[in-house]
Amino acid sequence: QVQLVEFGGGLVQAGGSARLSCAASGRTFSTSAMGWFRQAPGKEREFVAAITWSGGSTFYADSVKGRATISRDKAKNTVYLQMNSVKPEDTGVYTCAARPYSIAAVTTQNYEYWGQGTQVTVSS
Repeated sequence: QVQLVEFGGGLVQAGGSARLSCAASGRTFSTSAMGWFRQAPGKEREFVAAITWSGGSTFYADSVKGRATISRDKAKNTVYLQMNSVKPEDTGVYTCAARPYSIAAVTTQNYEYWGQGTQVTVSS
């Protein structure tokens, strides 16, 4: 089992940066692929980024490609999402998720464990 807690949300000006952290506990974290998803008001949850258990491969939604970087620090049991050049459309609740497999996934149904989420609001 994996427990996830997100940090780092808040109000960010358009064009600025946001760095989100997801602290994980549980003995399966080091062998779990991780993902970040977001949900804007009135919209469905959508994929943002994912990383394999090894950290060797990363995947991004087209909407954030080139502006987002997902990374993980196994020693700290933490996954990060760095967002640069943020836009108002990046506003939403960002949630990290874990799946106890080495391969990452881009759909919500492939993740078993979810955090509570952290709000990111981008002002124009």
